[in-house]
Amino acid sequence: MTVIQQEDFIQSIADAFQFISYYHPVDFITGMGEAYEREQSPAAKNAIAQILMNSRMAAEGHRPVCQDTGIPVVFLKIGMDVRWDATMSLAEMVNEGVRRAYTDKDNPLRASIVADPAGARRNTRDNTPAVLYMDVVPGSKVEVRLAAKGGGSENKSRFAVLNPSDSVADWVVEQVPTLGGDWCPPGMLGIGIGGTAEKAMMLAKESLLDPIDMHELKARGPKTRAEELRIEIFDRVNALGIGAQGLGGLTTVLDVKVLDFPTHATSLPVAVIPNCVATRHLEFHLDGSGPAQFEAPSLEHWPKLAVDLASGAKRVNLETLTKAETAAWKAGDRLLLSGKILTGRDAAHKRIADLIAQGEKLPVDFANRLIYYVGPVDPVRDEVVGPAGPTTSRRMDKFMDAMLSKTGLLGSIGKSERGPQGIEAIKRHQGVHLIAIGGAAYLVSKAIRGSRVLAFQDLGMEAVHEFEVKNMPVTVAVDSKGNSVHESGPREWRARIGKIPVTAA
Repeated sequence: MTVIQQEDFIQSIADAFQFISYYHPVDFITGMGEAYEREQSPAAKNAIAQILMNSRMAAEGHRPVCQDTGIPVVFLKIGMDVRWDATMSLAEMVNEGVRRAYTDKDNPLRASIVADPAGARRNTRDNTPAVLYMDVVPGSKVEVRLAAKGGGSENKSRFAVLNPSDSVADWVVEQVPTLGGDWCPPGMLGIGIGGTAEKAMMLAKESLLDPIDMHELKARGPKTRAEELRIEIFDRVNALGIGAQGLGGLTTVLDVKVLDFPTHATSLPVAVIPNCVATRHLEFHLDGSGPAQFEAPSLEHWPKLAVDLASGAKRVNLETLTKAETAAWKAGDRLLLSGKILTGRDAAHKRIADLIAQGEKLPVDFANRLIYYVGPVDPVRDEVVGPAGPTTSRRMDKFMDAMLSKTGLLGSIGKSERGPQGIEAIKRHQGVHLIAIGGAAYLVSKAIRGSRVLAFQDLGMEAVHEFEVKNMPVTVAVDSKGNSVHESGPREWRARIGKIPVTAA
C-alpha cells in the first residue's frame, strides 16, 4: 500500500505553483513560436513577440509571466490503495501548499483571492482557498493536475443549455467575438458538453489542462465527434480575424479542447472557458517515494527574437504631455512613454468616484496625467516593482466619464478594448486609451524605474501608485475621435482571412 506523507504532498503543491508562475509549458512556447512565424498582421506579430520575450525573461528570472498569478485550481485523482500519513484534510494540505507558494520570499506571487465576494471582498492575503475537485479511482498513486487561472480569461466564461438539435460549433463561434481581447488571446478554448450545468463547466475547465496538439490532430485526422468539433471550431474561430490581443490577425486560438459527458435527453449543456497567454498548468504523480520533482525546460525551446520595440514607435515625454498632443495620436500608433504615470484599478476608481460625488478633494492630482490599470506583484531584491502588466480596461468603463470630465485626466492605459460606454466617454471628452500587452508583465516592469504609493495604501496592489517609466511600449487603442483599433483590426483581418460572419450575441 502506498503511503503519502503530508509534507511531501504540501511541498509538491507549493513547488508546482511556483514552477508554473515562471515556466510556460513547452507546448505553449512552441505553439506561440509557430504563430509568430505565421502571423502577417504587424500589430499582432509585435504583440506575440512581446509575449514570447516576456516568457523567456520570466523563465530566466524566475518571476511571474503575468502580474495576475491566478486563482489556484486543483484536480486530484486519489488511488483506492493510497494511505495518508497526515493530520490535515486534503483541502487543508492543498491550501497550505498554495499558501507557501504565494508567500515565497524569493518569488512572492500576487494574492488576488477575496472572501465575502458579494460583500466586503476582503483579500485573504495568501491566495487561498484553492478551488479543489477530487475523485477516488483504482490504483496506488495520487494524480495531481493544477492550474493558476487568470481572472481576465475566467471572466469571459460562457454557458448555455442549447436545444438538442442546435449546433455546438455555431454557438461557440457566436460567443467568441463577444469576448473581445479581454481574455488575452491567442490562447485556448476549453469546451465542456453534456452532463448538467456545473458538470459542463468542470469539463471545460479540466480540458484546458491538456497539451496543445491541434497540428498533430489535424495531421492524423479526427477519430471522434469531439475531435471533429475541435477542428471545426479552431478553424472558424481563427477565421474571425480577432488575432493576438484582439488587434486583428491570423491566430486567435492555439488550440480548442472538448470534453463531453452523457446528458439528459432534453438537454445540451455547453460551457466555454478561454485560457489566456499566461497558460499555467502542470501534472504530476505521487507514489510515496517523496515530493514531486519538476524539470525546468531548456531555454532552447524559446525562439530567439531580435525585435526592436522602438522601431516605428513615437517617443512621448509624459512630463510635457498636453491634450493637444494626445489629440494628434491615431488608433494603432505605437508609443514609447517616458516620465510619470499614475496607477489605479477597480477599488481605487470606486473611491475616487465616491469622493467626486461627495464634492470632496481628491488625494491625487490627475491633471494632464495618464492612469495605468495595473495591480503589480510585490518587488524582490533590486526590483523597483514586480511584474506589472495591464488589467482589463472595460471594468473601468463606468468611471471613465467622471475621470475625464472631473479630474483633468488625459487618458488611460490598460489591456484590450474599451466597451461602448468607455469609448463614448473618451470621444465626448477627447481623451485617449492606450494598451500595453497582456501577458507581458515582466517585460513591462523593466520599463518602470521608480514607484511610490500616493493614495489608498490600504488597498495593497490596488492602491494609487506613481510609476516613473522609461520607454514603456504601448499602442493607441482608442484615439480622441473614438476610433478603436480593436474594431478596425479584426474587421480588416476577418475580410482578409475568410467569410465567416460574426453574429451578435
